[in-house]
Amino acid sequence: MRSRASEQIPASLRPLVEVRGVKKRFGSNEVLKGIDMTIAGGEVVVIVGPSGSGKSTLLRCLNRLEGIDGGEILFEGRSVSDYREHDLRQRIGMVFQQFNLFPHLSALDNLTIAPRKIHRTARAVCEARAHELLARVGLAAKAGSYPSQLSGGQQQRVAIARALMMEPRVMLFDEATSALDPELIGEVLAVMRQLADDGMTMAVVTHEMQFAREVGNRVVFMDGGQIVEQGRPDAVLLNPVEPRTRQFLKRISQ
Repeated sequence: MRSRASEQIPASLRPLVEVRGVKKRFGSNEVLKGIDMTIAGGEVVVIVGPSGSGKSTLLRCLNRLEGIDGGEILFEGRSVSDYREHDLRQRIGMVFQQFNLFPHLSALDNLTIAPRKIHRTARAVCEARAHELLARVGLAAKAGSYPSQLSGGQQQRVAIARALMMEPRVMLFDEATSALDPELIGEVLAVMRQLADDGMTMAVVTHEMQFAREVGNRVVFMDGGQIVEQGRPDAVLLNPVEPRTRQFLKRISQ
């Protein structure tokens, strides 16, 4: 059901994503304990925190990969429950820690299979768009390569291009570089930086603090299923107010 409050606010002034009092449980474990957060159009929100703090679960709730047990999530002023799941996930794309590419398909076919099968878009149209996106992520020469022929960083860039094929309004990145060797992280972060420069709305769960400082418009620190602190990257990462934030940042800098 659409929120009455959201209907009273002009669409141009509403956040693109609104999270209101969201709770999520897995059995007796309450993973999200009443999360309130907004994401404006064109904003890059970087979510940091220790393992088990609820960061990835929050991201998965945004496009209904996980249901919620309380509160509501609005996208473009409508409850995410009002959308058909596949429609919502096209508009809120997601890139995971694992690349999830089809091993038997080339990079080009990994990009084109969804629009061809779901939207019945002509192969030629899909392939033209896929070639554009592979070039955008620096893989123009790898269209015919299979995942086993690509490095981890290249596979993740294909996964990003695949998500972009559906022309999402929001991109979610769930620790997209954590499965990569250190020397491959930079190439994926460079693509994410370019997306941010191009105005893509993004929510990014990461441990890459330099990326958070350089690219994020806002940093959200979570712990124990709650948002402990949020604000401008330099404020949160260099001069945090909350003791728990300071403790976390000191620990990861050692």
